[in-house]
Amino acid sequence: MKGHIPVLFVEGKSLSEAWEKSMHELYRKGCDIKTEYDKTEDPPSKDSSMTIVVHEPLSEPMIHRDFPGGLENLQEYVLEVLDGIKDHCIRSADNPDDKRWEYTYHQRLFSYNVPGIETAFDQVEIIAEKLAKVPYTRRAQAITWKVWEDNSCYDPACLQSVWCRLLKGDDDIWFLNTNVRFRSNDAYKAAFMNMFALIQLQVKIADRISELSGKTIKPGRYVHQADSYHIYGSYFNEFNERFLKALEKRSFEERTFRYCDVKDIMEEAIPGIREKAANMCHD
Repeated sequence: MKGHIPVLFVEGKSLSEAWEKSMHELYRKGCDIKTEYDKTEDPPSKDSSMTIVVHEPLSEPMIHRDFPGGLENLQEYVLEVLDGIKDHCIRSADNPDDKRWEYTYHQRLFSYNVPGIETAFDQVEIIAEKLAKVPYTRRAQAITWKVWEDNSCYDPACLQSVWCRLLKGDDDIWFLNTNVRFRSNDAYKAAFMNMFALIQLQVKIADRISELSGKTIKPGRYVHQADSYHIYGSYFNEFNERFLKALEKRSFEERTFRYCDVKDIMEEAIPGIREKAANMCHD
């Protein structure tokens, strides 16, 4: 309907399948709309509200070859989200001349600061503790938005929340079902890495609940929701050359990696990634 932003839905067994479907569906059915970052000559973006269901988040092939970036970039992003290797790049709120980053997801999830409260909140640990105590609670969530900062800052957080709940399966195995919501998600340049890293976070939370409860916890379905899931118009040429043509010329197996086949390569890069990150954001 004219004037309505499309609401799209895709699902897949693996992350690579689900992300690929989301890109194809967005390009076909998304609306044309401008963004706050466009240059005068840029065409409007393709945009939609999108829900992506990954039924088996750890199933192979997990990695899509056609996300922008390489395996080392992917490993670096996982370390940024899970281990906070770039938290030192966050600007000082007390210094208006500090031009470093507004936030990292790690800092917002693992060390959420509230003015007037001395101790930061480890929201990931709170999720694990809540679910270890009451598996069916609906209150196990982490948020990132800081209403006192993010309404006026230049680069507010895109990820908004992580919500988790347990459901028992067969053989006394419990599954951690996870919903993630983004207000804004760059579907082509960022979403795959976002989802890959947040699935690793899902694994981390499941392992922590296992430690606290003594239950066997495995990752359940992962749902990725974006209010604005978009491809910037300035990316269209690259997207056509890199992504759309690959759909025509290569099989799904040729368009993907098995994570188990490249995990060693990614982990071998970790020391160098940590060293590079430690030297970032310094004068």
